[in-house]
Amino acid sequence: MTAIPETAATETRGRRDPQAGPPPGILAVVFTALFLAGLVSSTLLAGGDTFPSPFGSTDTVTSYFRDHTGAVRLSGALQFAASVPLAIYAATVSARLHKLGVRAPGATIALAGGVLGAAFLACSGLVTWVLSRSEVAAHAELVRPLQYLAFGLGGPAHVVFLGLLVAGIAVPGLLAGLLPRALAVTGLVIATIAELSTLVLLADGAALLLPVARFAGLLWLIAAGFLLPRRRVRTEG
Repeated sequence: MTAIPETAATETRGRRDPQAGPPPGILAVVFTALFLAGLVSSTLLAGGDTFPSPFGSTDTVTSYFRDHTGAVRLSGALQFAASVPLAIYAATVSARLHKLGVRAPGATIALAGGVLGAAFLACSGLVTWVLSRSEVAAHAELVRPLQYLAFGLGGPAHVVFLGLLVAGIAVPGLLAGLLPRALAVTGLVIATIAELSTLVLLADGAALLLPVARFAGLLWLIAAGFLLPRRRVRTEG
């Protein structure tokens, strides 16, 4: 019987690892695509009218939700859908960090941050869906508080915990050399901005931090998902 060379067997196991989970880079792309699709498609469906700021005038807010129920419903549905690949991403990356030998809290922080961030995004999508119901949109006294709730869940709550996901990957990625140093340091900066977005609960002007942390975080999660190795490379010498 012919023995299989060790290197060939190792490569075979590397290609067919049933416990590797789905590629996190692909999951991040799907999450990003669904989230952006919610923004773009709802704007197109609303005839170019963008989703109103919760800090805008009451008349502008109520008229948007009253006149564009279809766009609001689509936005909420895609936002809810985007939460699913985000939760899977967090679980996959956390498992990979453990497999790579990370015993520090980073892997658990990444899991907690990603799952909570996905949960808040899902809740925001559901509240947005409620706002799309014509019987709700017809009552101005309901629209404003529900919009604030959707914003709080999908804005500071989601972004702060998205920052924890980024930090949970970036810290072990830096200390253990699992990610390029520049990428890991950039992740720490993004995570810091995400945590500072908590200030939006105290000052409306801090809302500018939300899109910076959100969209930079989306790009960072894609890059980290593709660059995080499947296994440690041991060097001799």
